[in-house]
Amino acid sequence: MHTASASWPLRGIIPPMITPLLDNDTLDVTNLEKLIEYIIGGGVHGLFILGTTGELSSLSYSLRRELIHHTANLVNGRVPLLVGITDTALSESIQLAQTAAEGGAAAVVAAAPYYFNLSQVELIAYYQHLADQLPLPLLLYNMPSHTKIALEPATVHILAQHPNIIGVKDSSGNGVNFQHTQHLLRHQPEFTVLVGPDELTAEVVLLGAHGGINGGANLFPKLYVDMYEAATRRDVAALLPLQEQVLTVCSRLYRIGDTAASYIQGVKGALSLLGLCHNKLAWPLQPFSSKELASIQQYLAEIKVSV
Repeated sequence: MHTASASWPLRGIIPPMITPLLDNDTLDVTNLEKLIEYIIGGGVHGLFILGTTGELSSLSYSLRRELIHHTANLVNGRVPLLVGITDTALSESIQLAQTAAEGGAAAVVAAAPYYFNLSQVELIAYYQHLADQLPLPLLLYNMPSHTKIALEPATVHILAQHPNIIGVKDSSGNGVNFQHTQHLLRHQPEFTVLVGPDELTAEVVLLGAHGGINGGANLFPKLYVDMYEAATRRDVAALLPLQEQVLTVCSRLYRIGDTAASYIQGVKGALSLLGLCHNKLAWPLQPFSSKELASIQQYLAEIKVSV
């Protein structure tokens, strides 16, 4: 096994990979390999496991460790591997980080510990204490829709002074706060700034962000890489039709259901139709029904993206 060398800031498209499952607590190793090869074959710049799209909060600790082990072996240093360690218990996050380090991951990613509504002062103390004990660099993960706690731009700026906190993934969808964060970090060009929502990636890269951790890149990695590269070149003529395709993917596949997990259900359902995983989600999440899968099948036929 090899470790991919990662330079900071980390740039590009880093898909938040779904977790292929056979049942609630059994990893689908066969499709895991197929999916990794498919995604890396699309030219992506890294891989992120155990994030929101990877159903981190629903997976047992033993399955999380198994996923880290198999993914690290299969990636084998070809791209930097990021591992999510979000948890409500500090010790569990540290143990996951140790597993990630043993596997050769480049960095770990942690959202705010959910359940208690922490203040910004408490968040700063938590992340500093966590970063002090980690064997790998840490990226902050701003995901207020699920954690119910937002990382304010000033908080990110303070935490960016910590030597082991090297970046942020912002999935808030708050473009004003994201630009404020970028402005505060303008004198720290090595600090990685990545965005979560697919729809915003092209815009923020044009404005100086380093890339996207976009769920749709599970399905169409080359499309997202092409979009990112056009944005870095500031080639608006090439970028506009690619952005239009990304918006079509989002509008077709992320909004079929009416639950907070509809985008996970949509991505996993679409991947199952492409033969890259089973349509299995970990409890308490439920997969889309055959009726919803039929809609996804129709949308896949309409989306003009080669796979």
